[in-house]
Amino acid sequence: MRIGIFADTHDHLDNIRLAVAEFNRRECELVVFAGDLVSTFAIPPLRKLNCRMIASFGDNEGNKVGVRGGMQIIGEIGDPPFCFRLADGKRVLLTHQRGLIREPVDDIDIIIYSHTHKPRIHREESGRLWINPGETSGWTYGRPTIVALETDSMDAQIVDLLKPESPA
Repeated sequence: MRIGIFADTHDHLDNIRLAVAEFNRRECELVVFAGDLVSTFAIPPLRKLNCRMIASFGDNEGNKVGVRGGMQIIGEIGDPPFCFRLADGKRVLLTHQRGLIREPVDDIDIIIYSHTHKPRIHREESGRLWINPGETSGWTYGRPTIVALETDSMDAQIVDLLKPESPA
């Protein structure tokens, strides 16, 4: 299953559009958002997604009621942390702040978090995958990123939105 992951858009509409275009180009079957859309005007560009979206609120949402309402036509959004199961059976724990996760987190295959604005992919010895997609906004570090995940192989890669990929 091909999944797109992003977070910390902080109302950067141009980079939200770039992320949506990249998710659609990669033919993602699901997009996961790990918090901090911030306001309702971040919702309309997400309507261009060609798949459903599951999202977590962050710690910097300005209008949770409006964002929740707008998300109803795109997918679903919840208060972190929460778990869900993918169509291929993998279990995902989604949160904004890693500190909200209370150990142990048994029977979880993938943990998605953000908040630091720094992209990181880490695999535990057990095989559990930890993914921080970094900041899609690029406001803090000037590096807008998303993550592309193939759940069959559990291969995840950080994708820089402003740097074209080199041909293979």
